[in-house]
Amino acid sequence: MFISEKEIEVRYAETDQMGVVYHANYVIWLELGRTQLIKDIGFTYAGMEADGYISPVTNVNINYKTAVKYGETVVVKTWVEAHGKLRTTYGYVVEHKDGTIASTATTEHVIVKKDNMRPISLKKVNPEWDAKYIEISKDVE
Repeated sequence: MFISEKEIEVRYAETDQMGVVYHANYVIWLELGRTQLIKDIGFTYAGMEADGYISPVTNVNINYKTAVKYGETVVVKTWVEAHGKLRTTYGYVVEHKDGTIASTATTEHVIVKKDNMRPISLKKVNPEWDAKYIEISKDVE
């Protein structure tokens, strides 16, 4: 299983009145991690969009374990948890620099054609990308 890593410096604007990272910002961090994973394996989400496809999120699940505060640096670890004909599930761990887990998460995605929003398999859109996901996936559905 391939795991990508993306380091993030926590910005003041990402925190709430308590000085803790506001929960919704984790979704942005997950996107950064996912984008890094795609880049690390040789593809780009922008390239997929240029070809007329998008990959909307159909589900997000985040479990918050320990607080992250302004000035800290975290690492988002991302992998392909499961990859099937129409759905890909990514897994994530957000860790403090000392390895303490700040959160765990999963997101589920489908690929759709921009013009009609109908689901289409990654295998039809980009067979090489699909094969790479099968190769690095924790589970193939």
